Amino acid sequence: MTLRTTPETSRHDRSDADAAVRHVAGGLTERISQRISQRVSGRMAEVNPLRRLPVEPRDRLEGTWRQARPARIRRAFEVAQGRDPGGWHVVGASSELRPTRSVTRTVGGREVVLWRGEDGRALAGPGACPHLGALLEDCEVMHGKVYCRWHGLALGEGTRKDWLTYPAHDDGVLLWVRLPTEGETPTEAPTITRRPPVDASFATVIAERGTCEPADVIANRLDPWHGTWYHPYAFSHLTVDDSASSDEVLTVDVAFRVSRTWGVPVRAEFACPDARTIVMTIVDGEGTGSVVETHATFVGPDAQGRPVTIMTEATIAHSERKGFRVARALAGVIRPAVASTARQLWVDDMAYAERRWLLRSRGETYGA
Repeated sequence: MTLRTTPETSRHDRSDADAAVRHVAGGLTERISQRISQRVSGRMAEVNPLRRLPVEPRDRLEGTWRQARPARIRRAFEVAQGRDPGGWHVVGASSELRPTRSVTRTVGGREVVLWRGEDGRALAGPGACPHLGALLEDCEVMHGKVYCRWHGLALGEGTRKDWLTYPAHDDGVLLWVRLPTEGETPTEAPTITRRPPVDASFATVIAERGTCEPADVIANRLDPWHGTWYHPYAFSHLTVDDSASSDEVLTVDVAFRVSRTWGVPVRAEFACPDARTIVMTIVDGEGTGSVVETHATFVGPDAQGRPVTIMTEATIAHSERKGFRVARALAGVIRPAVASTARQLWVDDMAYAERRWLLRSRGETYGA
């Protein structure tokens, strides 16, 4: 049987075919347009990390006290306090230790002197000269030894049986000393968390003193929920991702404020490698790989018997952006601004830590 077509049938077929072509072409155009839009958006994000994120007025800003559950914070704190630091204490920035002069620190009521050996290594020992007890602060360092300012007694590794050195470590950003510490098992080296490459980052270190214990500094950082309300000048749009968090790691989405209208959104993780350290690592967004290390070192009691702790914070900035090379070259100019921002935050956060200790010293308990 032969099928015959009429002019009318041919017109209908052509019309259907044209419609099909337009449909396919339209779909392709839409997909191409979406891909172009995604690429353009991605490239714009690469060029400019700023996002329009207006700050909520205070009277419309939702409180975070429901999310900041005391039991949850306490569990994370207990996990952190169970991690042995191995007797290692942060005692300053690497840049503070010059090749030709000594510096002294007090850790747990013990005076410690630090200096550099002939090979540039950080060395440490008792802070008092065994001769007449002179403080070995700002002494000359020659041939890998510290020379007491009072009478010129040379002190170093193996020089005297009544003046034994302590293990010390310079990680390139911070100085550490290992001292006998109750409840801690000495380790060969401190636990250093992953940092961005040295040749692709720059570090800024600050130190602040507080009337509290090291645990109070760590407890402050294990409460990220306070960021939006307590530091509105610095943070906004903060949420803790419960599905990605645990008692070992807190995963936070937050915007760093640039102005009341603009912010830089990032995703960060908070974790404690030891009981006196908490590290924030940016895992997504601008500055991925950058870290902020917060270390708490017990100095000893003050004249009133209250505990004194030094908080040392290292901000190690990194970015894959080409412009970051310029930032590294201008690190000397940028560091003061980074340090100023960090200190402003710690005016508030140290008040938090000090309040925590004060309540405990008075026997007051909240959030039980």
